[in-house]
Amino acid sequence: MKAMVATKYGPPEVLQLKEIEKPVPNHGEILIKVHATAVSSGDSRLRKADPFAIRLFFGLVKPKKAVLGAVVAGEIEAIGEGVTLFKKGDQVFASTGMTFGAYAEYKCLHEHGAIAIKPKNATYEEAAAIPFGGNTALYFLRKGNIQRGDKVLIYGASGAVGTAAVQLAKHFGAEVTGVCSTDNVEMVKFLGADKVIDYTKEDFAKCNETFHVIFDTVGKMPFSQGKRLLKKKGFLLLSAAGLSHTIMGLWTSITSRKKVVVGVVQEKAQDQRFLKELLETGKIKSVIDRCYPLEQIPEAHKYVEKGHKKGNVVITIKHKSD
Repeated sequence: MKAMVATKYGPPEVLQLKEIEKPVPNHGEILIKVHATAVSSGDSRLRKADPFAIRLFFGLVKPKKAVLGAVVAGEIEAIGEGVTLFKKGDQVFASTGMTFGAYAEYKCLHEHGAIAIKPKNATYEEAAAIPFGGNTALYFLRKGNIQRGDKVLIYGASGAVGTAAVQLAKHFGAEVTGVCSTDNVEMVKFLGADKVIDYTKEDFAKCNETFHVIFDTVGKMPFSQGKRLLKKKGFLLLSAAGLSHTIMGLWTSITSRKKVVVGVVQEKAQDQRFLKELLETGKIKSVIDRCYPLEQIPEAHKYVEKGHKKGNVVITIKHKSD
């Protein structure tokens, strides 16, 4: 099968299209014929080992998992022995977790992973745009104990995590303020934000109100500013925290009543099903900036690294039999 392989850490050019062995489902596994995946900022950081600590977990010299990509949408082509939750022909969408492997024509996953039946009203591309941002936003908002009526500020409201966070926060009944650039103001309003701050024209840190939850989805908000705008028992959510913010967050949580949440998202099948239901009922929408074919994943990485994408960058995978 065709797959985009990371031969080493480095720029997008280290990703090369190769023929590799098609996987076979083991006991409890399903084989997914992948029709769509996505390129996230997380994929980019892993590819170039930035921060350097990534090498401690994923390989010192090159990625242990040569095929990157953390989300898939496709059709189950085969099932291993013992599988009871899915059947051949089911259309599904999923997060691959730390197994990665989504930049390929086929991917095996255990049936008890973060997998759900694809929303009936979504294309494969729209389904692939949900898991990364949706699961990340859902995990952190729940950690922030979001409640109806809470004032929530989302920094980086136009990215994959940000667009999901705006919609989910509104679904939970919060009053949402989004922070983004001029080009994305109208989109963030369309997604449900009650107020949008254009950071190119206005300093959000000079805001006269405080928030129950502040969610930095991109790791670019000055820590001191986020902390200052937080209510006394508020939650500062950092889904892309570096080492310094992690340390400052731990200290803040210990020494004050304000809580800082960092860490790795725990993806669950029940959350995947929850997102499916929201998409099917029109309570959330997929946001797709661009689509690329499998062969152009390096170009997709280059675009993502510019830092200006609206929502998600999706990869469409065509098979010879399609």
